[in-house]
Amino acid sequence: MTKPSANFSSNLKLACSTYRSVSDLCRTIGINRQQFNRYLNAGSVPSAHNLLAIAAAFGLEPADFDLHPGVFRGKLGERRRQTALPGPLADAFPGDLHALAPYLGFYQAWHTSLSWPDRIVCACAHLRENGGQVLVSTLERIKDAENGIVQRSRYIGLAAYRHQRIFLTELTCGEGPTFGQTILMPFETYQRRYLRGVTMGISWRNNNLPYATRTVWQYLGKVADKRGLISRCGIYPPNSAALPAAVLSFLTDASPIVAAPLQTVRPERRANS
Repeated sequence: MTKPSANFSSNLKLACSTYRSVSDLCRTIGINRQQFNRYLNAGSVPSAHNLLAIAAAFGLEPADFDLHPGVFRGKLGERRRQTALPGPLADAFPGDLHALAPYLGFYQAWHTSLSWPDRIVCACAHLRENGGQVLVSTLERIKDAENGIVQRSRYIGLAAYRHQRIFLTELTCGEGPTFGQTILMPFETYQRRYLRGVTMGISWRNNNLPYATRTVWQYLGKVADKRGLISRCGIYPPNSAALPAAVLSFLTDASPIVAAPLQTVRPERRANS
């Protein structure tokens, strides 16, 4: 176990004091509260992945948590002032909060991928209200034994309901975070299980090539088996019995759209996942 730095725990406590609650922070970034308490009490330090997620939640860099407490306080305060300033998107979210309410809960999210041709990627997502905003968090876990690839990606962002459409803007948790955008059609009158739409991002496998692809979000309710939700994440062949018919028919009817010819380099992620 890595030894905590002299300043990490105190700086983390200071940062958490600016958040609504530690439990709320843990839910947002997807870290177990008991494990997070060990970070606060200097019992251990986060993995590189978890530290990136924590830092992103406060608009900081991982190395900032090792700064002298006085320096850290100033940097944290500056970041809070910057995020508090009104901007062109200040009033964009959540749009019609009442209209978004029926969509809060857990989802299994499916999309086609440039990284795994002839495969369908399954992720999981959660929409919840917090302080008048609707937060979205998405997790991808992919194990490609054939190519020796293990990928775990997390996204956090905001949702808005405008013009009878659901807009999701997410930021990746990781080095050099980028943005992803998903636009979903609302439920139909007699169909309230699947949301269909388009997701857009960049492909690491093709030198950050912009691309867009169809996506289907399967609604699982406000309460769900989280373990099962995560266990279903991965990549599936189109003939997999695990694929719902509605997902298969929508995703296999069209291919991803890219901004330039493909040049395979390395595994791709939706918006730098």
